Formats: sequence, structure tokens, C-alpha cells
Amino acid sequence: MTQTNTVDFSDVRWGSVEWTNLGTLYLRACESRSPQPVLGDHAAADAVDRIDYDWRRMHRYMQPAANQWLVALRAARLDEWSAEFLSRHPNAVVLHLGCGMDTRAFRLAPPPGVQWFDVDQPNVIELRRKLYSDRDGYRMIGSSVTDPAWLDRTPTDRPTLIVAEGLLMYLPEPEVRALLHRLTERFPHGELLFDTLSPVGPRLSKVFSKGIVKWGPRDARELERWDARLRFLERASALAGYEKIPATPLRWMYRLMHATPAGNYDVLNRFEF
Repeated sequence: MTQTNTVDFSDVRWGSVEWTNLGTLYLRACESRSPQPVLGDHAAADAVDRIDYDWRRMHRYMQPAANQWLVALRAARLDEWSAEFLSRHPNAVVLHLGCGMDTRAFRLAPPPGVQWFDVDQPNVIELRRKLYSDRDGYRMIGSSVTDPAWLDRTPTDRPTLIVAEGLLMYLPEPEVRALLHRLTERFPHGELLFDTLSPVGPRLSKVFSKGIVKWGPRDARELERWDARLRFLERASALAGYEKIPATPLRWMYRLMHATPAGNYDVLNRFEF
């Protein structure tokens, strides 16, 4: 699964997509080292230990003491849903779209019959390959998720779990529709897990981040009108589970955010098809 040598990531440009992926990895690593972790992503901590990078600067920017919990809470809920699916379908195919530097394929320890595919842009997968190698049951695919060609490399004869964390909001709505339709057409049945930002997301993005957030539905259940095969199962705020945060001041801060409109800014969605 992993290689053992230290790897040099010093050429990762500050502020790039790859840098953002490293920042999220770093937050999960920090959270795993807390006395009472919510996610406990020790694979992320192992990765950070092996990567030669300016982590001190990253630490000052990311402020993990406060921000690691949001990343951990969101990932933990998606892990919970994923683990439930894999317990029922130990021979499933998993498509982790826009995987970045995420270690879900390793921290979940999927059953040996699972075939897992981590998919992201070629430059991101090139970075992943400095840390991880393909093996039986695990493959990395370097491709835009909107390019239909990569799907030809995946089997279609078993239940399929599709996870898209922190991805769909960066695609224009027509591309989201086309991608989801392509997935439900190709795979016989399974589940789709993804998060969405509220309509405020694209508006704020135009002001603060050059409009990189493209899609922000009022309610992800509108996907049922897009595709008759999709059926809504459940949703949860990305802040749900805040009561597990061990530090009292931060727990109260997250509780307050959860009780305000901010609690529905980032929502986790679970569908079946």
C-alpha cells in the first residue's frame, strides 16, 4: 500500500490545488494526534511524517486547533456511511472522486473483496503516487472526473459506492448533472455520498475566491428530479457530531454554529440508486 522512504513535496506551490489537498491532510493528521480524536486518521499522520514540506508555515495558516474538527467531523460521517455500505456489500466497487490526498481507502480497511478506485486530476494522482502504490484491490486513476473515458477502467458487475467529498460544488451544474447521470447509467446499483454548499457558497466565492465554487443547491433532494434512479436517503450538517469535540470552548463554538444558518452551509448527502 505505502512506500517507506521520505518524499520531497517542496515543489508544491503555495495556494495551489495540491497545496489545499496537503492542508486538509495536515488537519486530519493533527486531529489524529489529539487526546480524544473524532476521526483518528493515523494514515494521514503517517503520511505527514513522511512528507518533506514546510509544515510550520502550514500550521500557522491552517490553525488546526480550531479548524481540524470541521474536517474530522465531515470525514467521520462519510466514513460511517461508507463503512455501513461495505459491511452489506463486501465485494463492492468504491469510486472516490476528487480524492486529493485523502486516506479513506486505508483508514476504513475495506474487506479484501472490495475494488477501490481513487480518482483525481493527473497532477494530484502524480503527487499521491509519491506516497502510495497500486495494489490488488486498490487503483489510482489520473483523470478529470468529467472525462467519461476513465470509467472504462472500472468494473460494472457489483454494487458501487461513489464518494465525492469537497468536489461537486466546484463543477457547474450542467457538469454535475452529466456526471451523475453517467454514473447511474453505468453502475447497476449502489450509493452516492457527497457534500453540497448552500446557494450562499457560489455568491461568496465570487467575492473571496474568484468564483471557484460553481454549484450550491438549496436542497440536494432536487437530484431526484434530475435522475429517476436517484433516491434520497438522508442528510446531515457537516457540523453534526460536534458534541464529540473534547475541548469545551470549541465544542460550544461548533454547537453555536450548528444552531445558526452556518450549520446548513456544508451539508452531507446520502442517496441510493
